[in-house]
Amino acid sequence: MKSWIRAARLRTLPLALASIGMGSFLAHAYHSFDFQIFALSLLTTLLLQILSNLANDYGDAIHGADSADRKGPSRAVQSGEITRGQMRTAIFIFAFLSLLSGSYLLYVSDLSKSTLYIFLTLGLLSILAAVLYTNGKLPYGYVGLGDFFVFLFFGIVGVLGVFYLQVKTMHWDVWLPAASCGLFTVAVLNINNIRDIDSDKLAGKFSIPVRLGLRRARIYHVSLLGLGLLLSIIYVVLNFNSPTQFLFLLVVPLLFANAKSVSTKPKEELDPFLKQMAITNLVFVLTFGLSIIL
Repeated sequence: MKSWIRAARLRTLPLALASIGMGSFLAHAYHSFDFQIFALSLLTTLLLQILSNLANDYGDAIHGADSADRKGPSRAVQSGEITRGQMRTAIFIFAFLSLLSGSYLLYVSDLSKSTLYIFLTLGLLSILAAVLYTNGKLPYGYVGLGDFFVFLFFGIVGVLGVFYLQVKTMHWDVWLPAASCGLFTVAVLNINNIRDIDSDKLAGKFSIPVRLGLRRARIYHVSLLGLGLLLSIIYVVLNFNSPTQFLFLLVVPLLFANAKSVSTKPKEELDPFLKQMAITNLVFVLTFGLSIIL
């Protein structure tokens, strides 16, 4: 059981809560919050996050990215704690559970037929994206596209999707905090990839840090945090009613601490800051949401 819990990588689950929370807080701003849709969206996203983590564990073991040269925590398949067959079974189970939960979410959302098909397609693409990050003949995580898809699904699709399911319409300005969520989630992935830059290079995994090099990958990280904060500030300026809307700026010291650590510490010491960035993203969403409620 401990091996399965480690393979699920619980420390990454705040990322799922952050995207669904942001979309729901924004829906509340438009007086359209629906708890049932929020709960089912959260359940579906958590299942997809765990699916992605299990598939990543399996795929990296198959392709050799998880090896003795890797600096992070040991992985379940690579270490032999979970067999490849067991992990494949778990991947199929969580893919099915994600599909089941997502289908029920769409059922209770009362969408038009055309919109239903769009969301069903996005759901299937989410499952494929979770599995194919490190699996298949040409996993997109190995060619440097991981950041783009994380931004897309944890920012744009995750936040705007749950927003639309509740509000039943779209507003262009909500793209700004959605992008902030996506950028902060990419920052979590970037810390992971900076830590693993040497072992990824040996395994032929051309992540963004491998392509940019260590120094520029650190600059890229600071840029992700700065741009994510800026976009949310612009959203508040465009919708300004009260100074309490800037409550989310309380997260700035956490972002600064993360940026400083990633920029200065040896890459082998960055693992704790992966969890710190995931929690920082969640704190950002909670303070952003509290400012909306206030």
